This record gives sequence, structure tokens and C-alpha cells, in this order.
Amino acid sequence: MLATKNYKFWFCTGSQDLYGDECLAHVAEHAKIIVGKLNESGLLPYEVVWKPTLITNELIRKTFNEANMDGDCAGVIVWCHTFSPAKSWILGLKELRKPLLHFHTQFNEEIPYDTIDMDFMNENQAAHGDREWGHIVTRMGIERKIVVGHWSDANVQSRIGSWMRTAVGVIESSHIRVMRVADNMRNVAVTEGDKVEAQLKFGWEVDTYPVNEIAEAVAAVSESDTNALVDEYYEKYDILLEGRDPEEFKRHVAVQAQIEIGFERFLEEKNYHAIVTHFGDLGALKQLPGLAIQRLEEKGYGFGAEGDWKVAAMVRLMKIMTAGVKDAKGTSMLEDYTYNLVKGKEGILQAHMLEICPSIADGPISIKCQPLSMGDREDPARLVFTSKEGKGIATSLIDLGNRFRLIINDVDCKKVEKPMPKLPVATNFWTPQPDLYTGAEAWILAGGAHHTAFTYDLTAEQMGDWANAMGIEAVYIDKDTNIRDFKKDLMLGNLFYR
Repeated sequence: MLATKNYKFWFCTGSQDLYGDECLAHVAEHAKIIVGKLNESGLLPYEVVWKPTLITNELIRKTFNEANMDGDCAGVIVWCHTFSPAKSWILGLKELRKPLLHFHTQFNEEIPYDTIDMDFMNENQAAHGDREWGHIVTRMGIERKIVVGHWSDANVQSRIGSWMRTAVGVIESSHIRVMRVADNMRNVAVTEGDKVEAQLKFGWEVDTYPVNEIAEAVAAVSESDTNALVDEYYEKYDILLEGRDPEEFKRHVAVQAQIEIGFERFLEEKNYHAIVTHFGDLGALKQLPGLAIQRLEEKGYGFGAEGDWKVAAMVRLMKIMTAGVKDAKGTSMLEDYTYNLVKGKEGILQAHMLEICPSIADGPISIKCQPLSMGDREDPARLVFTSKEGKGIATSLIDLGNRFRLIINDVDCKKVEKPMPKLPVATNFWTPQPDLYTGAEAWILAGGAHHTAFTYDLTAEQMGDWANAMGIEAVYIDKDTNIRDFKKDLMLGNLFYR
């Protein structure tokens, strides 16, 4: 399910013809060397493609429009090797619709003190030409990422690679389609939102289907297909009967297998990439989807509980952005449940009734079948596990009525102090930065939701860059946050984005 294109990024070098053909030949040669070394670095998730040097209005405009039309092009990287008169770029920049990175580098790493002359100075002018180019992009109010440093530097290469994932997130955002099964939980505010504005801003399509339409797809799944998937479950996961009759337990598990197959077939047929359910409207479904949703999330689908379509879309987006990350630790929908307020051990227990993605699991994953007070259905089967330790980010996209805001909190995921044998759900436990008290106060001040789209595999910078590209406010809660300055940041955001 989590299949993205083999995206490429165009490398466009700016120059002019003041210094003759020999200089332009050097510019092209140097750009090709840089592109080759970037691709060989192993630090970029996508290929960089060299493009001929851009020296005229016509060629710049033509190249950028070709980038717009190329479905495999996820972004454009621009470097002005020599001086490049920025007015030549205006028409092309006005028409460019792909993510843009300004790579402020130069071919030589060190000044060649013994041999430097005016020919060298004229040819190696990134410190000059890139500032001219940067001026016009700023004057035109165009959002772009700026990476500064020598192209051979691994840190610089990693920053370009990091931005590539954000750029793919920008491109893929316009392809996200969310299927809402029933509606939002009644009287809950934060899961609501303007779906038309979300489509205008992010490209998301958010549609509703009657629950019994998808229930019919579930009912159509054959017994043989269901049993085959149950066998897969029993091979892959630990089975915790906890006193239940084995055959009765297996029948409950089979209901989730049938839901997984039926939901996935329906999603594929209708071309949706994320799904929301609501325990208050289950129609003909025998159980609240639990294990089934967890498995779908692991395959790359987004999910939001109680009709929370914004979280569902964000989980899908973050799974796309993390596709192919080496040693990925996982991405999931989560929910703030309860605090530990013991001094020195502060944190928030994250969980949900059932639907946490097993990609974030650490250690064994078990199937349990337990009663659920909500939903008025039979006991649902679910995957139970604890999550990995390490740094992550929790995000909340909220609708403030006249605009969207993305809240991004750096969190430190930890092991709980003791087992929780009576809690039959998957869990994560984290301390928000800079600490529980400041982090929670800042989150509430910003209007953050109780549902989050969480990942170990992206940074606050990457998600903030995505928000900037979408033209929405990004609010950061991290190690440097203090409430006095945070309130000022929110006030400034209210003025700027209104």
C-alpha cells in the first residue's frame, strides 16, 4: 500500500554569458561533479538530476515549467555558481509549482591562496550570485529551503536528504484521500474542521461513506480468505488467551481478519489512503475495528479515531515522508491518556482503545481479546505491545476557524517503570520537551488536540518546512521553549496568519 513514485530532484545551476564559453563549460562540469557526488553519498533518499546551466529568461521559464509537468520531479535545487542576474528568474519563479531548495555552496572548499586571480574570482561567485538570487526569491515572497555549506560535507548532504522527504510530503499531500466511516464523535470540538479549506490548503480529499456500505464489503470476504489471514496472525504474534476458550478466542480474531481484508479491498477499490472510524456508529460490524486497523496502519494507511480525519491524513503523510528510512522506528496515531507526576519520572502515557500501529512496537507483539465498554459490540481483538525508546515528534494539526496551525512537540520516549498487566492496549510513554509542565502548558496554549500523529523518524524541522510550504503556521515546543516567549510567538502568529 505504501508505494510512492521513484521521485527525482532537478539540479539547476544559474549563470550568465559575461565570461565566455570556457567559463560556462567549467560551470556545467562543476555542477555535474556535485550532482554525481551527492548521488554517491548514500545520504539522499532520492536521485538528483543535472540540468543544463540556466542563463536566460526563456530557458529558466522553460525548465521550471518542464519541472511542473514532470510527475517524477518532486522538487528543484538551485545553485548560482557565478553571478546570475535575478530578474532573469522572475517569470520562471512565478510559474514554478514544485518545492524549491536554494543550495548555497561553491565548487571549491578552500580559497586557493597561491593561485587565486580575477578569472577564478569571476567564475566562483556563489557568495555573490546566490545572494542576488536569494534577494529576488525573498522579494517575491516564495517559500523555499536554504541549505548552506560545501557540497562534500556529510551534514550538508544529510540536510538536503532531509528536505527531500519534506518535498515529497508536499507533492504527495495533494494525493491523500481520506475515507470517513460515519461522522465525528458528537460534541467533540478538536476533531472537527473545514474539509473544503483542507483541500484548498493541502490537497486532501475527505469523503464520508455510510458504515454499512463498508460493512457489506467486510461481509463479502470469504471464509477461506479470512482463515488464511488468521493463520498468518497466529504465526506472527503471541496469542494471550488469558483463560478464554481457544476456539471462542479464535472466532473473535477471525472477525478482525475479515474486517482487515474487507476494509483494505474497499479502500483499494475506492482509491483511499486513510480511514477514520467511530465507536458510536458501527452499523453491521461485529466489533470495533482494532487489530484490523493496526495492520492497515502498518501497511501505510493513515488512521484517525472518532472521525478525526486531520490525524488520519497526517499519519498517512508522515508514513509517506518516512518511506524507506533506514532502521525506521515507526509512525502511528496516538492519544494522550494519563500523566505520571512523580518528581523526576514525569511523562504522559500514550495509547488508544485499540488502534496503535505496530510499527512503533519494541519487543513481542501479542493478540488479546478483551471487553470494550464503548461501541456496544462483542469483545474486539487487538495487538498489544510497548513502544520503542528514543526521540520522536508529536504533531497536532488544528483548525482555528479561520486558519490551520501545526503544533510540533519534540518528545523523549521511555520505558514505563513497571509492567501494566491489566491494560490490554498498545502503549507509548514519553516526556514532552522541555519538560512535562512546560510542554503540556504550551500544548494547551497552542490549542493542541488529544490525538496526535507521532513518528520517531522525522524531525520538527522537516514538519515545520512542510507547514511553511503549505502556507500555514508551525508552532514548535522543544528544549528551548519557555512560556513567556511562547505566548509572544502565538500572538505574532495570530497577527501574521489571520
